[in-house]
Amino acid sequence: MSRPGLVQTLLRHCNEAARRHWLPATGGNLSLRLDERHCLITASGVDKANLSEADLVKVDLDGKVVEGPKPSAETLVHCALYASDPAIKAVFHTHSVASTLLSRKTPGDTLWLEGYEMQKAIRGVTSHLEPLAIACFDNTQDMQALAQDIKARYAASPFVGGLLLKGHGLYAFGDSAEEAWRHLEGLEFLLQCEWEWRK
Repeated sequence: MSRPGLVQTLLRHCNEAARRHWLPATGGNLSLRLDERHCLITASGVDKANLSEADLVKVDLDGKVVEGPKPSAETLVHCALYASDPAIKAVFHTHSVASTLLSRKTPGDTLWLEGYEMQKAIRGVTSHLEPLAIACFDNTQDMQALAQDIKARYAASPFVGGLLLKGHGLYAFGDSAEEAWRHLEGLEFLLQCEWEWRK
């Protein structure tokens, strides 16, 4: 693979997310944008706690493999976000307990959070009193359809920070790996708080 700095950044974030138990079994997938037409994503069925460069795949934004093994089944979700906004440079998908359960308990297409100081971890949020909307999508095995739904909704009203797949998990993204990680860490905290509050 080219761009060793990006490779090491992706591996580091995968290892850390796994250490925090956000990527059980072989679940979850993380990616970084390489350029206007390509991203680097984790391979299918690999343990994110023990990744090597050989477990990363270069794909184009249609999800086609350019170099490497079989990519994650959810590659098209990453590609949809990259295609929707050139400013998005990283997408991190986790399967935490809080994101999985809370998303199932959320009616409609938006989870609203308010009153948490940690909301300010999300770009553009300046107060805990400012409602934070997290887009929610129904889980499906039809990745093409899901990717199209994400593109259409983002085009109509761009969302910031992340999205939830119901009963599945969280996708956090940002304009750099650092911002995507901040969004991931902040949202995981918020979702855990909200889940505990609602129980």
